[in-house]
Amino acid sequence: MKILQLPSGREIPILGQGTWRMGEKASQKQAEIDALKLGIDLGMTLIDTAEMYGEGGAEKIVAEAIANCRKEVYLVSKVYPFNASYKGVIAACNRSLSRLKTDYLDLYLLHWRGSIPLSETLKGLQHLKQVGKIRDYGVSNFDTDDMEEAESLPGGKEIATNQVLYNLMRRGIEWDLLPWCKDRNIPIMAYSPVEQRAFVNDSKLENIAAKYNATSTQIALSWLLHQNNIISIPKATNPKHIKQNRAALDIYLTPEDIQEIDRAFKPPSRKMNLAMR
Repeated sequence: MKILQLPSGREIPILGQGTWRMGEKASQKQAEIDALKLGIDLGMTLIDTAEMYGEGGAEKIVAEAIANCRKEVYLVSKVYPFNASYKGVIAACNRSLSRLKTDYLDLYLLHWRGSIPLSETLKGLQHLKQVGKIRDYGVSNFDTDDMEEAESLPGGKEIATNQVLYNLMRRGIEWDLLPWCKDRNIPIMAYSPVEQRAFVNDSKLENIAAKYNATSTQIALSWLLHQNNIISIPKATNPKHIKQNRAALDIYLTPEDIQEIDRAFKPPSRKMNLAMR
């Protein structure tokens, strides 16, 4: 598995597994656990979850999936904005740790901005890091102005990543947010990297896919995986799709492929509002 180095010096895999919509249906529990285990076996040891997903249900699914391999897993969770006060973020982290049956998170993110001052959230995150309950912290759904504000605050320069919606159909961050983060060696973590399977049989990618005996979805994911400073966390529960996600890492797109993709999915020509889901 390829890795990136975070600003702290710690390493993070560039391809992992998302868990949005997991932990919501008891009937799907075992299939979701098995899916995560398969991904781990294939080397996708980065797992992203959040207290919001299934109101803690996804974290419980993750706990079962990683029970015998916690040390091999890079574990990420996120805190609700309304829980992000100094005391609130500490309490929320403790609840997440309890559901995940672990004593630390590799990375803890503010899920999106709310009404609580960033300075207070950062103070709580710093405390969690100092006492060893998290190894790094970051943010999610932050645009460039949010990142600039955070950077100016105590603890802001320790932000390890920004998790945002980014894929071939959602390229707005390339105008300013992506360059801003690259200049500071802050990786972007792309959620919904295959736009909820919107690239299935996409005619604009089929010619490239045929060259590599791949699917159009794999090409869309490969486009992200071979960029610098990008981490991708596709969510899948179908074993076939999980294997295809891992195989996308081994597809090496040529400069000509990239040019063809840019013609079909144009980069932004102006500042755009940050896309969110």
